[in-house]
Parts: sequence; structure tokens; C-alpha cells
Amino acid sequence: MRLTTAFSPAFHRRRPHRQMSALIWSRDGSDWPNRNASAFVEAAGIRWHVQRSGDGPPLLLVHGTGAATHSWRGLLPLLAEHFDVIAPDLPGHSFTQSPPSHRLSLPGMAADISRLLGTLGVKPAIAVGHSAGAAILARMCLDGKIAPRLLVSLNGAFMPFGGVANHLLSPLAKLLVLNPLVPRAFAWQASSPGAVERLIANTGSTIDDKGMALYRKLVRSPAHVAAALRMMANWKLEPLLHDLPRLAPPLVLVAAANDRSISPVVAQQVREILPQAILERVPALGHLAHEEHPGLIADITLRYAHATAAD
Repeated sequence: MRLTTAFSPAFHRRRPHRQMSALIWSRDGSDWPNRNASAFVEAAGIRWHVQRSGDGPPLLLVHGTGAATHSWRGLLPLLAEHFDVIAPDLPGHSFTQSPPSHRLSLPGMAADISRLLGTLGVKPAIAVGHSAGAAILARMCLDGKIAPRLLVSLNGAFMPFGGVANHLLSPLAKLLVLNPLVPRAFAWQASSPGAVERLIANTGSTIDDKGMALYRKLVRSPAHVAAALRMMANWKLEPLLHDLPRLAPPLVLVAAANDRSISPVVAQQVREILPQAILERVPALGHLAHEEHPGLIADITLRYAHATAAD
């Protein structure tokens, strides 16, 4: 793994966490997957936790709301056999510090990740995003912040909630964000037996005990929960959908049949907006398909990466 001066594991010792109840690397990162690929870098005014591994064309991984780099624990090593893989924790998530609340939005996070890539000197050739991470990557492409030759969406969250839910959920998230007790209450509730198991089951996925323990660690952190809530409160997809026909790189839409979080119908709707997009249907897996079967997702990514390289 190539390190720059800013991309240094020692950085976290120079500037400790200032967030109350945030995860602390020296304590909570001791069992973090692919820990030897982890380092910290300052960019966009915050300290980021980034995992970087492998050699080859740069490949950027962006996880979804409420997750972290742990979700790539099986996929990252497989991709690192072929690529220089860069995977940050999103702002406010896991071990990355949180920016001001207004930057936890689709354009705000796209801009901040772009500044992180600038600090690292990385221009991704391939971009892979899960859920909201796919929307962030699409926004970065549309804004000219990255120009990959391939964009892979894993159960991408491209569509807003429909009907009454669309009008209720965003204001509700805003109200929850205004109450500092809500993230603590959620984290406390998550410590009850079976709470995280129910959350994961509702995604339509079945993951291993290690993955379950890591999600349990995340949702017990009020700072992590607060960032996810603020992200939800600021999330507006309509401008992205308006601009999507301008998307330049080839888009592969991986849609898992058992996804209970993002219906596979969403991928079909995106394809109607962007007819040149490729739809890859994945049977028997849920929203966390990349955690359930990382080998399958790696194979899909490699197949299209090789095809676009030939072009």
C-alpha cells in the first residue's frame, strides 16, 4: 500500500477524536477487518479513516448510509488482487470525523470525497458504490469530480421514497437530528438482545457472526448514528435523477432479488432513465449482497472492468 505524508497511521495520535461517544481506533479498531490496510488522512477539514490495498488501476469503494469499511471485509481483498483499492469511511461514519451537518448531503459528501481523493492523488478508473454510496459516486461523475471508465452500483439507492413516505421521512429525520438524545436512545436500544439481528434481517440478507458483531459496534455509537440520521435528513435525490441522463461512464446496476431495503425495481427504473445502463440481476441475495457473496460481486466487477479496459 502506498502512503503519502497525510495518509499516515500515526495521524490519529496527533489529533484525537473530538466527537462525544465516537468510535476510537485504539479501542474499537483492534478487530477491524483488513486493519493492516487502514490509515488516517486529513482532507476537507476532517480526519478520514481510509483503507487502501493492492496494486493496479485505482478502484474506489463507497459504502452506504449507516455502514462502514467493514462491509468490504470480504470484497476488498479480492479486488486488491487486481486493483489499487481505496475505501473510506463516509464522513461521520465509523472512524471518520463528522463535518458540519449541512455537508452530510449528497452534493456535500460528493465534494468532500473528491477533496479526499485530491489529497491522496487518486483518480479512480473504477468506482463501486453500495446503496447510497452508488448515488454519491454518480453525483461525483456528473459534477466532473471523477471520470471512471466504469461505475458499478450495488443495490443503488437512486430513487426517493414514494407517496406519503417521501413527505414524512425527511422532515421526521430532521426533527430527530435536532434532538441530541435521539442518537443516544437509538444506540441504547441497539444494545438490547436481537436488535441488530432484526435490523439486518430486514435488509433481506444473512451475514456471518463477525459482520453482525461489527454492525452492533457501529449502531451502539451515538456519533455514528447521528451522522446516519443527518445524512438521511439532508438526502435529496431529485436533482440526481434529473441529471442522470448525462452520466458519462458505463453504469452496471447490480440488483439483488431478495433486497428488502432497495427494491430490485429501482434498478429497472434507473435503466428506463438511462437505457444504456446494464442490469445484472443477482438471485437469492439481499441488500448486503457484497457481504453475503463477495466472490460473486468481485467476479461481476472484474468482468465489466476487463470489458471496459478492452474498449
